Amino acid sequence: MKKIFIITGEYSGDIHASNVVKSLRALGCDLEIEGIGGVNLAKTGIKLFSNHEKMSSVGISAKILWNHFKLGKSLVDYLVKDYKPDLVLLIDYGAFNLSVAKFLHAAGIKVFYYIPPQVWASRKYRIKLIKKFVDKVLCIFPFEKPLYAQYGIDTHYCGHPLVSQLPLAANRREFFKKHGLDSDKKLVSVFPGSREFELKNLMEIFIKSVKVLQHKHPDLQFCMSQAPNLSDEVYQKYFKDCDIKLIKGENHGLLSVSDALILASGTVALEACLYKTPMIIAYRGPQILYWIYLLVRCIKRVSLPNIIADKSIVPELIQNDLTVTNIVYEIEELLYNQQKRDENISQLGRVKEFLSDKNSALEVAKVIDTELFS
Repeated sequence: MKKIFIITGEYSGDIHASNVVKSLRALGCDLEIEGIGGVNLAKTGIKLFSNHEKMSSVGISAKILWNHFKLGKSLVDYLVKDYKPDLVLLIDYGAFNLSVAKFLHAAGIKVFYYIPPQVWASRKYRIKLIKKFVDKVLCIFPFEKPLYAQYGIDTHYCGHPLVSQLPLAANRREFFKKHGLDSDKKLVSVFPGSREFELKNLMEIFIKSVKVLQHKHPDLQFCMSQAPNLSDEVYQKYFKDCDIKLIKGENHGLLSVSDALILASGTVALEACLYKTPMIIAYRGPQILYWIYLLVRCIKRVSLPNIIADKSIVPELIQNDLTVTNIVYEIEELLYNQQKRDENISQLGRVKEFLSDKNSALEVAKVIDTELFS
């Protein structure tokens, strides 16, 4: 029996990995599968070498680096000496996965990379590492294929997973009724991120902005998305006297029924774009990390809708530009400047036209099936 091993490092990769496993089984592939993942990959019934407990950390510290080093060493030892897979599928999580790929390549293990590092956005030097240590890149953006082709890297365009996997928009009336929202008021929703690190840097300014908007516009109501990995207490300590409803585990519904969004960047911006919900991107972190980012970035745009469209559709308030005044102004423009709102929604709709309607996970499964069984 052929064997594969899947390596993910955080929640989104865990979801993509689980969909690949389901697609492989749907194709009838006779495979033994193990991996590193979270709850979604575990639910597929495969054996997990490790979960994400020591992986989904942000920042640079001795502890984080040591945890990654220990996990990487034990993983490589297991794959090379014991499990001996026919193929290892890396998913996202660039720093860790590229380090592991180096040792797997040296051991003669075939390595495929699904959702590779965004070398077009920052740290373009990584493309040389990919060329050296990765046998095939399974990319999700159409502009990535010619980029990798320039370097002679074997690449297959799979389409973006969100296009086929994103749930249909929620019924606004039913969603509002379920959560006790006022159907006569506009809804502004805040997505502050999924890590305590992000909340510490963003929640204070987000809450202040919500209070200003509440005071100026009684016709507005506010919700906040709660990440499934964080407790109620993590959020409640920031709220104080702010009237904002916390909603957990219904990101897609909340994205689709909101009139405007305040987002801490990430994949959620593309999800909102596919729902054609007007948004602003608002993000900041420690200044030293921002300076490092400025040194390694290749493009000035931050959000995926702007990057894909190659123009500024979504307002981006990053680092020093992230102020209460700027947040309030941009949200007011999206809600009350009807011409700007209509144009914004139209531009968001065009972004989807740049993306293929392929079933991304199924494409990955087909490539693996062809590689191992043809």
